[in-house]
Amino acid sequence: MPRRATETRRRSKRLNQTSDLEPADAGEEVADSEEEGKQVAHSKESMIPTPRNPIRASSRIPRISRKEEDEEEEEETPVVPRTIPKILVEKIKVNPPVVEEVEEVEMEEEEVDTPLSVAPRPVPKPDLRPTMSSLQKLREKLPERPERRISRSEMPRFPVMQRIPQRGKAWKDAPRSWWLCSLALVLLVLVLGGWLLVGPGTLPRTWVPVKELKMDWIYSVWPGQQETCQDHCSLTLVESIPVGLLYPKGAPRHRSIYSAWEELLERANRSVDVAAYYFTLRARGQSEEEPTASEGRRILEGLGALSSRGIRLKVAVNSPQESAEDTDYLVEKGAEVRGVWLQNLTGGIVHTKLWVVDGQHVYLGSANMDWRSLTQVKELGVVLTNCSCLARDLERIFGVYWYLGGQGASIPRHWPAAYAALSSRQRPLHLTLNGIDARVYVSSAPPSLCGPGRTTDLDAILDVIDDAREFVFISVMDFLPLCKFCNPQRYWPTIEDRLRMAACERGVTVHLLVSCWPHTYAPMLVFLEALDVLQKEPLKCKIEVKIFRVPATAEQEKIPFSRVNHNKYMVTDRIAYVGTSNWSEDYFIRTAGVGLVINQTGADAGSPGTVQSQLKAIFQRDWDSDHALALGSERVKECLKWKGSQ
Repeated sequence: MPRRATETRRRSKRLNQTSDLEPADAGEEVADSEEEGKQVAHSKESMIPTPRNPIRASSRIPRISRKEEDEEEEEETPVVPRTIPKILVEKIKVNPPVVEEVEEVEMEEEEVDTPLSVAPRPVPKPDLRPTMSSLQKLREKLPERPERRISRSEMPRFPVMQRIPQRGKAWKDAPRSWWLCSLALVLLVLVLGGWLLVGPGTLPRTWVPVKELKMDWIYSVWPGQQETCQDHCSLTLVESIPVGLLYPKGAPRHRSIYSAWEELLERANRSVDVAAYYFTLRARGQSEEEPTASEGRRILEGLGALSSRGIRLKVAVNSPQESAEDTDYLVEKGAEVRGVWLQNLTGGIVHTKLWVVDGQHVYLGSANMDWRSLTQVKELGVVLTNCSCLARDLERIFGVYWYLGGQGASIPRHWPAAYAALSSRQRPLHLTLNGIDARVYVSSAPPSLCGPGRTTDLDAILDVIDDAREFVFISVMDFLPLCKFCNPQRYWPTIEDRLRMAACERGVTVHLLVSCWPHTYAPMLVFLEALDVLQKEPLKCKIEVKIFRVPATAEQEKIPFSRVNHNKYMVTDRIAYVGTSNWSEDYFIRTAGVGLVINQTGADAGSPGTVQSQLKAIFQRDWDSDHALALGSERVKECLKWKGSQ
């Protein structure tokens, strides 16, 4: 407060001066002070509260000179204005105001009525009149445009904000129709998903027609599939034992393939489907006078008579054939025959030997549609009767061959659902074979001819070997770890490695019985010796190889492509496998073939009624016979001297 200090010094100086004045001057000074007091009192009257302004008497603040402000500060005692009525003064004295209220009023006065000596000087507002004047002149120069009213159609449209339902109430407030539509959509998704995943597996390149959307795959998935087809099946192992091949008395012997085929023809009522490598049921050339050829001739005549009985006959045969006389004969009798040129599609042949009768009865095995397969070649197969569950699955494999035999047919990228597997390694059929529960599935080769969900023939064989715990017995015409007909040839140890692992790592007994005849591929014996040597010290792997030779007379040796063990099966302590393919890579990647896998491990071990026990007995009969020769024996070398051994 430097200004107030200056004024204080000034007043003190003035008082000192007045003390030196004369009395006359003092009187004048008193008069002046009284006059100034009147002016101050007059200024104080303006501060009396009024209804218009409770704090000030007027909304206007009277101007007070700086000199008067200084003199007001000098006064120590407040001066009561004379205009205040005495009654009001008495009331104020009698009822003094509360201290707290006074303080609040004083605080309000301090906030509202700041002394001019303390408050900052007001900043003068800029004069906007020149600017407004220039804007007015500019507006007068602009032409006036008539105001146009905007129509409703010209107004911008904004998206309507929908009210977001509260959480937990949307489902409750949904109408009933919405619930029904949602339920129908969910059911549709489940049905289509099941059809794609469990049925065909992948979408075909072209959408499958409605007529091909068969739901037969449910038989292999649904627990109650036994009620939809015949599951109480009768299974019979059938064999062809060449004339002159003798076994000791009491050795196992089964029904002949010839009699089984005759019975199937007698059972036929509606249809017979046959897939074959070739048809030579009638002997030709030098063999026409062969008395054992009569059985094949009778089978051909029985097939030709089916049309006269109102039974449809379909034949899918590999093409080209060396002789089409038998198939032409069947066409003349009313049969439908299609040649499958698999050589142009996969580079292989149709090596399948399959019968399906009325969609209920089945034959599958190693025997070709050849008169020699009934009397001059050692064969093995299975016949199942009253077994529509399995027959329907094999019908689909036949359907693949029938489709490829059509004019201009090609292998589709994805097989339609009509060719989907009804059984597989993951989903076997649950059947009753001869009164014993069994899990059965069908395999196929090559992979390019496998419908959706079908287990390949090679995978089935490897799975059976890996599943064995005690023994693996194999009887096959050719066992060759090569791709024989590849150019160039390549080593293919897939099956051989599994047998080595089973014998050397798991201690499983492996017996391999391979055939020897004039058409044996000589390098095969070298590969077999590499397996047989594993049983020697220090490895001592439980693996052994023998060669089976069918004896032949001089006259029998003249019959071409005969006198050979043509079996293609495998049996372990848990599973039985019967197929139609030789065991080399060509037959699994290019050539068409079929396999049947039967698992009856739920039955008592060694039960004579199981397929596994019957097939084991057949193998042991052959293994222990005089016709099974050790590798390197002179009798093995003799069979290679025949014509065609090279």
